[in-house]
Amino acid sequence: MLAKNTQFDVFIEGNQYTVSVDHSDIEHGMNFFTHMDKDMDGGWRMGPEYVHEPTLLQRSQIVAERLMLALESHNISLKTAMAAYIVWRVPNIRELHIDTSGDPSLTEIIT
Repeated sequence: MLAKNTQFDVFIEGNQYTVSVDHSDIEHGMNFFTHMDKDMDGGWRMGPEYVHEPTLLQRSQIVAERLMLALESHNISLKTAMAAYIVWRVPNIRELHIDTSGDPSLTEIIT
């Protein structure tokens, strides 16, 4: 069972952001998350490697890149959706260290 509200810290190139996800954000995003998962079901390029069946961790690493773009562009709705997806997949997340080299597999998720 997810907590009513989950917060985690996001680190991007020395910048720290605190992201808060309400359980209702996850409930409202479920159709969108299902669509995202279907897109990733076909595989995804993670740096130099193509992953045919991304794990839940790898899916969260992929979505973390979109979260980074949302934070940098101040896109609140995208930030909320991407953070909610990550909490849905990794409910005990405490920190997210997003790698900016273009290889999502180098993004670190700390629980």
